[in-house]
Amino acid sequence: MMRQYELVERVTRYNPDADEALLNKAYVYAMQKHGSQTRASGDPYFSHPLEVAAILTDLRLDDATIAVALLHDTIEDTDATRAEIDSLFGEEIGKLVEGLTKIKRLDLVSQKAKQAENFRKLLLAIADDVRVLLVKLADRLHNMRTLHHMPEHKRGRIAEETMEIYAPLAGRMGMHDMREELEDIAFHTLNPEAYETITDRLVDLRERNRDLILDIETTLTERLSERGMAALVKGREKRPYSIFRKMQRKAIGFEQLSDIYGFRVTVGTVEACYRVLGVIHTTWPTVPGRFKDYISTPKQNDYKSIHTTIVGPSRQRVELQIRTISMNRVAEYGIAAHALYKDGEFGGRNIARHTEDCRAFEWLRRTTELLAQGDTPEEFLENTKLELFHDQVFCFSPKGRLIALPRGATPIDFAYAVHTGIGNTCVGCKVNGKIMPLVTELHNGDEVEIIRSPAQTPPPAWEAIAVTGKARAAIRRATRESVRKQYGALGEHILKRAFARADKAYSEDLLEAILDLLHQASVADLLAAVGRGDLSAQLVLKSAHPDYQDERVALSGPPLEEGWFGLKQGHGLKFRIPPGEIDADKAAANANGEAEEGPALPIRGLSGDIPVTFAPDGGAVPGDRIVGILTPSEGLTIYPIQSPSLKEFDDQTERWVDVRWDIDVNNPERFPARLDISAANEPGSLATIAQVIGENSGNIDNVKMMQRASDFHQMIIDLEVWDLKHLNRIINQLRSKPNVSSVSRVNG
Repeated sequence: MMRQYELVERVTRYNPDADEALLNKAYVYAMQKHGSQTRASGDPYFSHPLEVAAILTDLRLDDATIAVALLHDTIEDTDATRAEIDSLFGEEIGKLVEGLTKIKRLDLVSQKAKQAENFRKLLLAIADDVRVLLVKLADRLHNMRTLHHMPEHKRGRIAEETMEIYAPLAGRMGMHDMREELEDIAFHTLNPEAYETITDRLVDLRERNRDLILDIETTLTERLSERGMAALVKGREKRPYSIFRKMQRKAIGFEQLSDIYGFRVTVGTVEACYRVLGVIHTTWPTVPGRFKDYISTPKQNDYKSIHTTIVGPSRQRVELQIRTISMNRVAEYGIAAHALYKDGEFGGRNIARHTEDCRAFEWLRRTTELLAQGDTPEEFLENTKLELFHDQVFCFSPKGRLIALPRGATPIDFAYAVHTGIGNTCVGCKVNGKIMPLVTELHNGDEVEIIRSPAQTPPPAWEAIAVTGKARAAIRRATRESVRKQYGALGEHILKRAFARADKAYSEDLLEAILDLLHQASVADLLAAVGRGDLSAQLVLKSAHPDYQDERVALSGPPLEEGWFGLKQGHGLKFRIPPGEIDADKAAANANGEAEEGPALPIRGLSGDIPVTFAPDGGAVPGDRIVGILTPSEGLTIYPIQSPSLKEFDDQTERWVDVRWDIDVNNPERFPARLDISAANEPGSLATIAQVIGENSGNIDNVKMMQRASDFHQMIIDLEVWDLKHLNRIINQLRSKPNVSSVSRVNG
């Protein structure tokens, strides 16, 4: 275990002005607090924060960050308090330590929800001070290095979380070495057979090409020197997980990989980078399509470099990266490099300020904006993962503005990346001057022009098309607002009818006066609550007019949950439905808790069943927000709230029935859904699709094939699934198949 003076020496080597007293005090305090605690390996627990601090000294971080690393587990795992740390080390360090403390006492329903809420809190803390992220990543790296000491049943969960969140997050921050180490350890844990196979192949390849790297380094250095170019050329071997990921992405074997070895050329200036490129391209033939200029167009994590691939000595394909010394520092340290030098001086305590103009930190700030948009933690985690995992494409607006998007993004994503208002009013697009569908996949260098209309609102189906978390979150918000307006209109209609029946005055001023009494934030919220059935019109009426006396006689019958009746057993639904003849007056009477005289519809619990069907062109599944449309002669039809068919009933609010899922987990059943799939017109395409659905326990009801072109065809598949999560899993796995071009859900 590292000694106290050794840690101080590591810091003072790169920062002679470090606060040694602070480091010594943090060392002693953390060691005393952790006391006799031990880790799963049997080592003293204090060895963990000490190793985290050591990792951060390799990144050359300021002494406050090193102190936070030593203290980061004290609040969580000892009797230390925030107030005590504030008094001893200052409020700045106390705030950072608290930002790293996990959520321990949350009444959450699942491990996924807990993970999502922890990640949400972490990003909020990071947005306030990036040092939280640097300590957290170092903490995760040391935990992964010692993962083999953990119980076997925990290793997989920790490795999966690392692969899904922390490794991509390190990559987004430009910390590539850390990302690669995290990925390799997680890969070894999650897929040990593949890891061992690739490692063995690398050993064999290394043995066969023992002198290759040295030969290429020497040849490149000599060629550049002959032309007066001073450069440092260094070769490296790809990591096992990087190789595995490329084999999977391109569906190729190990022998087909051409860039297992890569070479980095480091020079002094940006101008020298392009001179080196000229020398290389005039000396060896280039491989077409393998050139990328990240100097003129940097990545979102501030990465800058020129990438090219040539057919070099011994007819070997050689991948080259050309960059300056400062670019190399950012490539190695990522966002942490902003702590090293600013205008030629050591950053010291000002790392947080020095990252303000960092593109990677700008991505973090934009991501945390989603936290204020009302998404659930699970939705936020899902959307953030989408942005963490994708490679990037760079597109341009007609005015030349550069927009970085995940690979696979569409003009919808582009519109929302420019501004949420542009996305919400988007009705079409031009790509490179041609009108194209909004589902068009964008590529590097595309110029995208968005066509707008102030009357447009984003269709809910766009959420399945969008790739970026920002676009999906904005579409979801717009959908919620649209649904809220529909409920508000229905609620207003119900209240006006109820007040008119009671011969009482109705006005928004009256509703405004009783908002606090009914625990509503605004009149719009109150109307929506009445429309949803969360608040009865009778209660609103009595709150607005306390002297009102209801003289109607309540409907007799067996006691049931207030306002709710079960309909057609086995469909897992709860809904509110007006007894008697179906018209607006009757709907309002039912919402008031009143009952009309006359024959009642056959409702289970009263006098039988009413027919229930699902939307004929797409169905609905648990997890969808749903609404029922009542037709007296046909019964109740269930639609997902995003169904475009519901527009037909916008002016028939009396037919809308508030419907909710009420699933019996002990008696699961399947529900109908429809998929629109474009697949390659080749033998086995349909078999592949059917196999994916079957392996995921989906049940195919009907398949309709439609030939669209010589190389692909479209098919409509009706299937039955357990719920929305089940359906999304099938869709995601279908999209991953190489012979499947696109998959989308049909909402009739």
